[in-house]
Amino acid sequence: MARLRLGPLLRYVDGSSATVWVEASRPCTAEVRCADGAGGETRTFQIAGHHYALIPVTGLTPGTSTAYEVRLDGTTVWPLPGSPFPPSLIHAPAYDHAPVRVAFGSCRWAAPPADEKDPVGPDALDTLAARLASDPGAERPDVLVLLGDQVYADETSNATRRWLAARRDLKDPPGNEVADYEEYTRLYYESWLDPEVRWLLSTVPSCMIFDDHDVIDDWNTSAAWLADMRATPWWRERLLSGLMSYWVHQHLGNLPPERLAADPLYAAVRATPDGTDVLRTFAAEADANPTSVRWSYRRDFGRVRLLMIDTRAARVLDETDRAMLAPGEHAWLREQVLEGRGADAAGTAGGRPDAVVAASGASDEARTAPGAPPPASAAQGGPDSMAKASARPADGGTSGVPGGPPARSAEGHAATARTPYDHLLIGTSLPWLLPHLVHDAEAWNAALCRGERGPRWARFGEDLRRRADLEHWSAFPASFDALASLIAEVGSGPEAPATVCVLSGDVHHAYIAEPSWPQGAPAPDARVLQLTCSPVHNSIPMSIKLGFHFGWSRVGRALGRRFAGHGGVPRPPIDWRRTGGPWFGNQLMTLTLRGRSARLRLDQARAEKGGGARLRTVVESELAP
Repeated sequence: MARLRLGPLLRYVDGSSATVWVEASRPCTAEVRCADGAGGETRTFQIAGHHYALIPVTGLTPGTSTAYEVRLDGTTVWPLPGSPFPPSLIHAPAYDHAPVRVAFGSCRWAAPPADEKDPVGPDALDTLAARLASDPGAERPDVLVLLGDQVYADETSNATRRWLAARRDLKDPPGNEVADYEEYTRLYYESWLDPEVRWLLSTVPSCMIFDDHDVIDDWNTSAAWLADMRATPWWRERLLSGLMSYWVHQHLGNLPPERLAADPLYAAVRATPDGTDVLRTFAAEADANPTSVRWSYRRDFGRVRLLMIDTRAARVLDETDRAMLAPGEHAWLREQVLEGRGADAAGTAGGRPDAVVAASGASDEARTAPGAPPPASAAQGGPDSMAKASARPADGGTSGVPGGPPARSAEGHAATARTPYDHLLIGTSLPWLLPHLVHDAEAWNAALCRGERGPRWARFGEDLRRRADLEHWSAFPASFDALASLIAEVGSGPEAPATVCVLSGDVHHAYIAEPSWPQGAPAPDARVLQLTCSPVHNSIPMSIKLGFHFGWSRVGRALGRRFAGHGGVPRPPIDWRRTGGPWFGNQLMTLTLRGRSARLRLDQARAEKGGGARLRTVVESELAP
């Protein structure tokens, strides 16, 4: 009999359909059956001896909630027998006048077993689950946006280290870090079998994107770093396993049923009794030619648009042309923010609510099928090539097929309707706006590394970059400027959204920053905000607390300009100020978006006297009336 090994995770949901991800113990038919008659089923696919399914659910009714159960070969395996949690629900949104609630955060170590002391304090996801489970009628997020470091391949728990030691000699590299696909599965079991988190992810839809620790600290920091790692014997297996496990556990669920049905990689994996080699070929191609793959994707929640962008694998690392986003990726981002806005709608991808849209002849999960040549439009250069890439019309096309037919909406008609949105959310694991000292230090370091002060300083700069994690948007100055320009463009004019919010994590604290444009420069009509929230559950060293407090100070800002002057770094095209924080703790931010209004709430997980934990609201503010 098939058993449920992991899941269920409720991933994509719209007004009529959903997907539910599971791992089973053997090949089987996985089924979701809802109390209102909706449901769906599919056969599992196999990767490295593990059996997975992403179950499409159809027949949902907009504006309703329905309980569901999971069956494997006809046997009910979820809810678990004797579960203390309420039934898992699928809420099919109507998106008429109802608010959209987006909870987000990043950086989560798996919580220790209940009988062990938690060295970093209560887990924000655990406490959110406890709040919702204790009051089924409580306000709940419409989507949980996880902005990276869902698992830590390079920082394993004591329990995982014991498991690794029973499997191999930890004296051999990579030591107590994960080495292959099987060891990655251990990380997901540890993280997602946590009872509270397991229930939470079964009933709140989620969107995910990776950051460095999902693979390794400082992943793709620089060309020199990458060359060093590629010369390391264990690196290739680690990277391929990381990409494969990310595709299986996180990325597939980001996509809607109609795109999955048309995706050649997904079809190829499911068409063979064992999809391991197919997926491994895909991962190897993604490593050799990052422009062949797109991990970024778009989700629309009524009149709220979320763009989750890959700021790790999509980088250009050539020191003379560094970019956070390769030209094709930047072009895709531009197309997605402008789609549906007047004349810009023509020739770009269609946009019904909850659609995940591909552009530039590429799908969201792969621009090309495994083994196919990259699209002719895929550029290798950095920011200097962006203008050309951005000026190209979108190729449209079907999933993974370059140069396909014009993009069409999910309903099948050509996408030309004007469908502006009220709020734009840009999800990037790395913050765009940092404390001024950190920003200037990273820009200075980038100038040193590209040789502005000579070879000796360049060597010093590379060493410092790795030691101090100087790799955020400010370490890619042209990309920082390009994003500022794009935000100003999309935030201006009669179709401008009320807010443009950059959602980020990574830096193990929370803050709000607001940019301003110089006098005489075109400034957006929308309110623009950097909203940073991290960690969900992780350590917060005193050095981080002191460093970021100082980084935002007037003295820190002056010191940053000294660094910038040494590197010959010009001032950025915008200024910004911190308007909230910094806050330190295990925490989640929640945006509540209704019409053109927006409110923000920050909740922290706090231990209670006598045991247990609760989410406490630290700040709540109105972003747009």
